[in-house]
Amino acid sequence: MPWWSWILIWLFLVLALLGMLAIFAVVLFRKMMTAADAVGELGDQVAALDAAVDELDPGRRRPAIFANAGDLAADVRRRRNESAHRRQGRIDRRVESGKLLRYAPDKPED
Repeated sequence: MPWWSWILIWLFLVLALLGMLAIFAVVLFRKMMTAADAVGELGDQVAALDAAVDELDPGRRRPAIFANAGDLAADVRRRRNESAHRRQGRIDRRVESGKLLRYAPDKPED
């Protein structure tokens, strides 16, 4: 084999390698562009869902660590008072309907 045939073989091999690398680069670029489009669509969907959540629950809760301790204590007292008021209302309705009369004492204690 003459010496120039080796140059042609190596030239062909290098050009084939560069061609394969170019094809792989194009395929990878297309996949990355598709992934970027999918991420953009996902971001739009997340934004739409976030807006829907805000519409459904406009008073989203904040972590208690960021609130004032006095405000939290007042909120706890308010909730306890509301709970006691509801409980007393349920008891009053049961007394009015006669359901608690069977538990009433037979003789009043003086």
